[in-house]
Amino acid sequence: MAIDKIVFAFAGIVIMSSLALSQLHSINWLWLTAFVGANMFQAAFTGFCPLAFILKKTGAKPGQAFK
Repeated sequence: MAIDKIVFAFAGIVIMSSLALSQLHSINWLWLTAFVGANMFQAAFTGFCPLAFILKKTGAKPGQAFK
């Protein structure tokens, strides 16, 4: 699986998990959703994504978005 797909899948899992946790435990879990969204927004302009950087170092093949 390419880095792009791993990053998008991970972001989706974190967002869905934080939304579920905000309903089950505390509304403060929505801060995690906001953090992921802000990170995705800045990555769209800067091309820097911490998870993509880590995955590249571990040998995952790059996709189209994070070369």
